[in-house]
Amino acid sequence: MEQRVPWVGLLACLGWAALAIQMYLVLWGRWQAQASLIGGLVNVFSYFTVLSNTLVAVVLSQAAFGREGPARQFFLRPSVSSAVAVSIALVGVAYSLLLRHLWQPQGWQWLVDELLHDVMPLLYLGYWWCCVPKGSLRAIQILQWLLYPLGYFAYVLLRGHEIGVYPYPFIDVATLGYAQVMLNALAILLGFVALGLLLVNLDQWQGRRLAAARAQP
Repeated sequence: MEQRVPWVGLLACLGWAALAIQMYLVLWGRWQAQASLIGGLVNVFSYFTVLSNTLVAVVLSQAAFGREGPARQFFLRPSVSSAVAVSIALVGVAYSLLLRHLWQPQGWQWLVDELLHDVMPLLYLGYWWCCVPKGSLRAIQILQWLLYPLGYFAYVLLRGHEIGVYPYPFIDVATLGYAQVMLNALAILLGFVALGLLLVNLDQWQGRRLAAARAQP
C-alpha cells in the first residue's frame, strides 16, 4: 500500500479545483441562457476529459486523505491507478493532436482548459511514476482497462443517437456518419492500447531496477 505523501494532497486539491471551476463556468453559462442546469451537469460528465480528471482527483484524494478501507485499497491498486494514468494520458495526447486547434478559450476557460488537458495529466503521470508500486503490471490487464473507453464510446453514441449531441467532433455521427466515427473510435482505442503498453513496459522496467537495487548488499 502506498505511503501518504504530502504533495499528493496538493495535486488532489488542484484537480478538484479545476473540475469545480469548469462546473461553475458551464452552469453559469446555462443559467444565463435560461437552460436546464441538470442538462448542464449531464453535458459536463459526458466528456471523457471530465470523467478521467474526476478519476484522477479521486485516486489522488484517496492517496492523500483516504481512510484505510475498501475504497482506498481499490483506487490505490497499481492496476487501477495505472488504468487512470493511461486514461488521463490519452486525454492529453488526444486533445493536443485532435482538438486544441479547434478553439481558443479565454480567461478562466483557458485556465481550466490548460489544467484539465495539460497540467493534471502531467502531474498525475508524475505521481504514478513516483508513488505507485512498480513491477506488478501485465499487458493482459490492458484488456480490462479498455472497458472504460469502450463503455464511454457506447454511452456517447447511444446518447447522441437519442438527442443528436456529441461531445467531440471526431465522434459526431450526424456529421461524419457511423463508418467514419467507428474508424475514429478504433484509432483512439489503439492509441489507448499503445499508451497502456508503454506504461506496462515502464512499470516492469522500473520494477526490475528497484528489485535489483534492493538485492544489492
